[in-house]
Amino acid sequence: MKKGILSQLLLGAFLTGLAATATAAGDASAGETKAIPCLGCHGIPGYFNVYPTYHVPRVGGQHAQYIVDALKAYKSGARGHRTMRAQAASLTEQDMADIAAYFAAATND
Repeated sequence: MKKGILSQLLLGAFLTGLAATATAAGDASAGETKAIPCLGCHGIPGYFNVYPTYHVPRVGGQHAQYIVDALKAYKSGARGHRTMRAQAASLTEQDMADIAAYFAAATND
């Protein structure tokens, strides 16, 4: 392969990687608004779901990538929880990243 073509391919791959990273980065300030529906359950200390009864985790301070991965799993059905699947169904990847950035920066206080 010619050196010029290889350089162009490597540059293209590098720029594609940068674009993917930029898209994946969440905006915590946008996530604050997008997370409002989440706070009805995940923002209440000691909250238990009525049926089936289980403790709803507070997600403030959680790693952003964990939250994104969980939301993607709910959206795809890989994680089975009807309410969370319904909540995640309409979220874009950017929405998920924004919500995750908001919760990662938040505390459980």
